[in-house]
Amino acid sequence: MKGTKAASRYAKALLELAIETKKLDSVAADMNYLLETSKETTEFVTFLKSPVINSSKKISIFQEIFGQFEDLTMLFIKQVANNRREFLLPEIAFSFDAQLKEYKGIVPITIVSAAPLNSATRESILNKINASVKGELEVSEVIDADLIGGFMVRMGDMQIDASVASQLNNLKQRLTR
Repeated sequence: MKGTKAASRYAKALLELAIETKKLDSVAADMNYLLETSKETTEFVTFLKSPVINSSKKISIFQEIFGQFEDLTMLFIKQVANNRREFLLPEIAFSFDAQLKEYKGIVPITIVSAAPLNSATRESILNKINASVKGELEVSEVIDADLIGGFMVRMGDMQIDASVASQLNNLKQRLTR
């Protein structure tokens, strides 16, 4: 899910408010729940995008669904709905999560490999990344048999490709020139 500029601005405003009011953890939990709800329930996303349901009706439904949310989060959701931007809520939640990680110094990385990595290989990769990155690493691992062997590391918009599939593709390109 890629955030728009408007979603990013809303997320930044909410993050700053949550920090200022010292409610960061509860607001972060609320936004994470909102993001998970939008990922798991397509009907919820359809509801958010529906032009047939007016903002006041959507706000009352939000209060029913998210009644346990922090007051700051509910006020924020109401404001977004009053501005007729409720369709942006999943993107706002996604952008909020990314900005929160940046604020806390957490660097998300994804290691993609053809097979599960043994602990020595995983530690070696993480040690090399730790040497060049400031912050705490949040590692997720993905298995992709199409790589044939080796691994890829994705961090933000940077990618290190040490996969056999990539090396074969590079060799093919050099041979066909």
